[in-house]
Parts: sequence; C-alpha cells; structure tokens
Amino acid sequence: MRRILFLTFFAAGLAPVLVGAAVPGEGAVAFPLPLDAYAETGGLGLLEILRQRATADPFNLVASIIFLLAIVHTFLATKFMYLAHRWREEHEERLRAKPTEEAAALEGGREVVSFKAEVMHFLGEVEAIFGIWVVPLLAAITVFKGWPVAECYISHGVAFTEPMFVVIIMCIAATRPVLRFAEQSLRLVARIGGERPGAWWLAILTVGPLLGSFITEPAAITICALLLARQFYDLNPSQKFRYATLGLLFVNISVGGTLTHFAAPPVLMVAAKWGWGTLFMLEHFGWKAVVGILVSNALYFAIFRREFAALRLAPTADAQPEQWSDRTDAVPHWVTAVHLGFLGWTVFTAHYPALFIGGFLFFLAFTAATEHHQNPLSLKPALLVGFFLAGLVVHGGLQGWWIEPVLARLGPTTLLLGATGLTAFNDNAAITYLATLVPGFTDALKYAVVAGAVVGGGLTVIANAPNPAGQSILAGYFRDGVAPLHLALGALLPTVIMALCFLLLP
Repeated sequence: MRRILFLTFFAAGLAPVLVGAAVPGEGAVAFPLPLDAYAETGGLGLLEILRQRATADPFNLVASIIFLLAIVHTFLATKFMYLAHRWREEHEERLRAKPTEEAAALEGGREVVSFKAEVMHFLGEVEAIFGIWVVPLLAAITVFKGWPVAECYISHGVAFTEPMFVVIIMCIAATRPVLRFAEQSLRLVARIGGERPGAWWLAILTVGPLLGSFITEPAAITICALLLARQFYDLNPSQKFRYATLGLLFVNISVGGTLTHFAAPPVLMVAAKWGWGTLFMLEHFGWKAVVGILVSNALYFAIFRREFAALRLAPTADAQPEQWSDRTDAVPHWVTAVHLGFLGWTVFTAHYPALFIGGFLFFLAFTAATEHHQNPLSLKPALLVGFFLAGLVVHGGLQGWWIEPVLARLGPTTLLLGATGLTAFNDNAAITYLATLVPGFTDALKYAVVAGAVVGGGLTVIANAPNPAGQSILAGYFRDGVAPLHLALGALLPTVIMALCFLLLP
C-alpha cells in the first residue's frame, strides 16, 4: 500500500509538468508580467522603480507580502513545535489520568492523538511551510486575477522538475548500498586520523561536499547528513557544536558543487546562457571553494577540538546493532553497482522527468527483488523536501519584480555581498536565474552574483535547494527542531571565509 501511495504521488507530481508542456490558450494573461513589460526606468532610483512596478501590477506587492509571511513563519517554526510537544504531553497525561479513556484510546491498536497537537506539528515542519503558504497565494491570485490565471500559473508558469528530481535522488542516495559504499570510501580518509570522531567529521565535511560536483548536491547532502548522524550526532555533541556542524555542512555543500557546471542549482541556471563549462568553473570557482572548505573545516576543528576529545567512540563493527537497519553485514558488489548505476542515470536525466521517474520505477522493482540487502526506503524526508521546493518555486516565480532591479544596481563587490544576503531569503538558484534576465551584465557582475549566491547558501534552510534534505535528516538531533537564528549563527563564520576566498583570491 505504501508503494502504491508513493507512485500515486509521483503520478500526481508529474501531471503539472506534462500539462505545463502544453501551450496555454490564446486568451491566457501573461502572469507574472515579464520584466521587459515594465516601463523604462533609466535614471530612476530603486524605490521609484519598485513603486512603479507595484502600481503597474498591485498583485506584485501582495505576492511579496505573502512570501514575507512565509519567511517569518519559518523563523517561528520552533515555537509551533514547542506547542505541539507540550500539547502532546498534556494529552498523554489526560489519558493516563482517566483509565477508561485510555482503554478507549487503544481501540483498534492505535492511540487517539491530539488533533490540535498534530496540526501544530504540521505548521512547525519547516519543509511544509512554503507549501502551506501556497494556499493563500492561490486564493489571492484567484481573487485578483481569476481562477484561470491561477491555474495557468501553476500548470504553465512553474516547473516542478527540480522538486521531483530531489525526491528521487534523495531516495536513491539514502539506500543502504549507496550509504555503505560512501561510508567505506570515506572510511579510507578517516583512517588517516585513526577513525576517531574528529577524523570522520573532517572526512565527511571535506570530501562529501566536493562529491556534490559530480553526483549533484542533493545526493551529496543526503549522504553527508546520514553519515554525520551515525558518526557524529549519535555521539551526543553539545548543542552549540551541532549547530556549528549543520551550518558548516550547508555552506560547504553550497560551494562544493561549483567544481562542475551541472551539479549546483545556482550554477545550472546560468551555465548554458553564459557559456560556462566545467573548465571555466574549476578555474574561477572550484579551486577557491576547495580552499574555503579546507580553511573553514580547520578553523571549526580548532575551535571545537576539546569537544572532539569528549565524544565517545562509535560502536565497533562487532557490536550487536540495536535495530535491524543498522546491521553491518556486507552488501554484494553487484547490488551496489546497480544502485550507483541508477544514481548516475537519475543525474544524467535530471532535466527529463519522464526518464528519471521511469528509471525510479525500475529502481523500486530492483530494491524489492534484493530486499534482504536493503533497508526500508526513506520516503518521508524526501517527500517533505519535495513539498518544500515545490512551494518555494511557486512563490519564487513571483519575486522577480523586486529582485531584478536590486541586482541591476550593484557593483561587483556590492553585488557579491548583496546576493549573499538575498540568498538567505530566497533560493540561490532563483537569484542567479533572475540575474540572467538583467541586460548588460559584465563578466565581473556574472562572477559576483554566482559567487554571492553559493556563498550565502548555508545561512538558512531556504537558501539552497539541498538544505531541506539535510535539515530533514538531522532535525531530530535538535530540541524542537532546527532554530533558524542558531543555524544562521553556525553558518556565519564559514560564510565569511567563503566570501573572502571569492573576493580576494585571484
């Protein structure tokens, strides 16, 4: 039944893309207004330009206010989680105080849950927030523009290819054969440090993010987060160390995908239009990213060196695992090879949903045939991340009216810093995509906007498309979920280091 529901979800997810491939009717209204449809703004200040665009289409302001409310909601997510946990505990106490009620609660072998606690928990899921705010956004579009425009925007104006790709790549990357292969590969690096917790921490946060340039960032962050959970977070580090590590992971993943032109979403948005290839990325971005990752990791390692000594060592391979999914028996090489083949196919067909979804159906069949070597598929984190990204692209598609003039009025250094700041409040791929729409961008400005977008990709969960994957996997190690302010503080130092690398290195 679970797989039937899963496949139904993907069939429903594929429908908007297939419908979006159709040509809208002749009477369709352009929504949102193309940037070149606004009046000429030569010589006008930024505020005046924004005022004119808000006057040209008042819905611009409405869409941005709803987007701002969604961002505020993400910062309040921990408050919702706190209330959810408190109401759950109060509900359980009431059941324990009334034996007859408690007996009735077990009817059918299931507990009767607190409805308000579960609703509050849903509102506190960071990955669900932007999807939740799509509902008032669609209602607003319907009120201002009519339902045909709202339907046309979702069907034709928004592409859901990336959310579906991330769901599938996360599911494949989180399987036992792939995870075991990644762990064994990183173990070779960790052995240099005697496989102590600090050695694993360095290996995962150094090599793992660079893999994102080849297997894509969503796959890399999934593998890194799962290995960090086992080799670091399970060892009960301090809360401060947990946030520092999560922030460092997000920053490293964001810049680690810049060694090639096809793996990082913000690079992918501009590579074809600006003629950037892998050699260009290595020369102008990749080596600087490696330097920044090494410096950031070394600095955080030095800051927390005493805490590394206090961490208990992970159980040895001979220890009996508490859960069947944690067993350590080997996976046959041919099974691992097939999984890596499916991973490669998904990356190769990343822009063609019919191909990578079809490949995923074959993958499901293969995992069923080799079930004794598999763990249950990790569906919930992947589906939540897909929901998050789908909601983000719906909102992000309506923010170009203010982002484009902001980007167009900045010099190279200011643009790099400005793009870093903007990325914290909008997906960095959206920032670079909008930069391709700005006429007259020089090579220096192109470099600056992409550098700023990848540098700021670790400041918030919404800053970089793969971040929700890592947040979903590791959220259980943080009290009441990941607090946005603490995450930003944890990512601040490596963000500054990365910015200096991209600004100062030749």
